[in-house]
Amino acid sequence: MDRYPSSSLPTARIVFLGIAGFVALLVFLSFSPIAIVPAGHVAVMTVFGRVTGQILKEGINVVNPLAQTHLMTIRTQEIKESTAVPSREGLILRMDSSLLYHVDPAQAANLYQRVGEEYLSVIIEPLFRSSIREATAENSANALYTGGRELVAQRIQEELRKSLAPRGIVVENVLLRDIQLPATLKAAIEAKQQAEQESLAMNFRLQKETQEAQRKRIEAQGVRDFQQIVAQGITPSLLEWKGIEATETLAKSPNSKVVVIGNPKNGLPLILGQ
Repeated sequence: MDRYPSSSLPTARIVFLGIAGFVALLVFLSFSPIAIVPAGHVAVMTVFGRVTGQILKEGINVVNPLAQTHLMTIRTQEIKESTAVPSREGLILRMDSSLLYHVDPAQAANLYQRVGEEYLSVIIEPLFRSSIREATAENSANALYTGGRELVAQRIQEELRKSLAPRGIVVENVLLRDIQLPATLKAAIEAKQQAEQESLAMNFRLQKETQEAQRKRIEAQGVRDFQQIVAQGITPSLLEWKGIEATETLAKSPNSKVVVIGNPKNGLPLILGQ
């Protein structure tokens, strides 16, 4: 007599085949020669824990079945930092800043091998905070609050590029979003700026008035010179000659009736008419 009914054999065989197929699928996926890298990423390959140096680009890649892939994003990332930093005078300021960066695809394997996947907390954030403090400590609070922000941001960016570029991190930009000063210091700086603006406005008005006075002096000098030239050119002989010309002209006019020569001698003519 059989120990198992004949009807149970196909069912047991199906279950066994299903389990065997599932295990085979897991083995195939674990040792698949194909790796898919999503957009905006690269993959670093390791074989038994050793970094091979091969970097996979996005898309479908044929790989060693025994290799493991470690995805690393190469998209632009942002760090926002709000820190209390000292000024050159020793005042404590609150600064809000941002760092834009991305991983250099060509150095992704080196970054993974030397720093690991936690590169943000291991090297980027500490260096970012240190660069901020060094840059602000070289500038006065007044410069940081007014026109010195761009210079500070440029200094931070230069320091980060020197430190992070060899590690495989590309610094794109450093942005200083806001600088908060103590209330009393902020009021003093704003009052100083207002006084400077008023002084500049007063200097402008004084310069304008000086230029206007200079223009009037030049104009008066020109009028005086003209009068002197005219006075030097008017002589008694010229006046007598002009009088004779005027007399001849009036004598020829049909409207004139009587022409009387002026008196005393050399006087201008007196014309009498209707």
